[in-house]
Amino acid sequence: MGGVIIAGDRSGSGKTTVTMALLSTLRSRGTSVQAFKVGPDYIDPMFHRAITGRPAYNLDPVLTSETYVQQCFQQHSVATDYAVVEGVMGLFDGAGGTDWASTAHVARLLNCPVILVVDCARLSRSLAAIVHGYQTLDERLHIAGVVLNRVGSDRHLAMLKAAIAPLQVPVLGVLRRDDAVTLPDRHLGLVPTDELADLPERFDHLATLGQRCFDWQALDKILPSATALPNTTIVETSQSQHTQRASTSKIRIGIARDRAFNFYYEDNLKILTHLGAELVPFSPLTDDTLPPDLSGLWLGGGFPEMFAAELSHNQPLRAAIAQQVAAGLPTYAECGGLMYLCESLVDFAGQAWPMVGALPTTTTMTGKLTLGYRQVTTQQTSPLVVPGQQFWGHEFHRSAIAPVPVAPLCTLSAYPLLDETARSVGTEGWGSASIHASYVHLHWGAQPTLPKRFIERCDRDSS
Repeated sequence: MGGVIIAGDRSGSGKTTVTMALLSTLRSRGTSVQAFKVGPDYIDPMFHRAITGRPAYNLDPVLTSETYVQQCFQQHSVATDYAVVEGVMGLFDGAGGTDWASTAHVARLLNCPVILVVDCARLSRSLAAIVHGYQTLDERLHIAGVVLNRVGSDRHLAMLKAAIAPLQVPVLGVLRRDDAVTLPDRHLGLVPTDELADLPERFDHLATLGQRCFDWQALDKILPSATALPNTTIVETSQSQHTQRASTSKIRIGIARDRAFNFYYEDNLKILTHLGAELVPFSPLTDDTLPPDLSGLWLGGGFPEMFAAELSHNQPLRAAIAQQVAAGLPTYAECGGLMYLCESLVDFAGQAWPMVGALPTTTTMTGKLTLGYRQVTTQQTSPLVVPGQQFWGHEFHRSAIAPVPVAPLCTLSAYPLLDETARSVGTEGWGSASIHASYVHLHWGAQPTLPKRFIERCDRDSS
């Protein structure tokens, strides 16, 4: 048995609140906890890390592979007291309407028991039908128990328990309706941790809630840390797949890290470090110059649209980045970073704010959500890719770029992963010998050639 997975009956059922309450309570006991997140999300792992004091990792078999998911889980959780995985969407909701990359899929890969969180706000006896369905749809899963969320009164709770009593599924927790545990959100999900000043108080409240609302006598029996996965051969760890470079010259990569830019997969950071890079953080919001002696630049995703005025007013840094990029500094810009490199950013109010100006285009915030996995086929050379490569990425944004590039970096396709018929969703991105700028988020765990090429490109220019 591995750790435990917190799954929801649907999106918005409360699995993030339950996960954070569980993590907060375990940490308040003085134990070590390793947290994971199913899928490509960046923000939930930020909260996991803030609670546990340990980096949180994404488990996504689309962006990586089934084997990589198993490796990552075992490598990072085997030495901890507990391993807790937060699921994605509803338990059986996978990519393209399939089971692939669903919480259920990952639970099977890791041999983890599942705790099902059900939003009971508008339920009574129908709860039995929901829980019975989740218990029986896939007999390979072990539903260890349920957490009843948003329960109203004692009478409501009595009806819910009576409804599922014949199913003999343990009730592992009961959370009442409580506005104090609601986290603020906006157009792309939760507000990130860097923007919340009251996190310690929130986590203390969650720990108190978890201690009171969970059945710890039952939970302590199903909350082990990870052990060897049955019938599975674990190949070399993720870091060892990325061979150290031969050069010994210093590779300093400036990485944008502040409230505007904070979407980075922990694995990607570790992979670059393993390849010999020194990651040097800087803030496009507050620093007036780039760190010295950089060999490369990494502008990750985030929320530049929420800080467009501050980014625009920092004209000295915008000019410094524009100068370095024009001089050929190898630059990787992903989603928010791409938006920052444009000539301007038009916010939700219609106000245009000057940006770096390295790309001849404008980003405009829209009401349309672009979301989904993408199969990428590269068309141009960049610091990460050569023409003709194929790999998976993920888009998640509410903005559009115009004019579009005349020679796009890549073409994108999306299709159900068990269907051979691809659906083209167009072209996007800027690529050149020194720039890789794209809306598509990449996880390098199963694509070692991408970070290696970036390091080699940075190394060549710094030698």
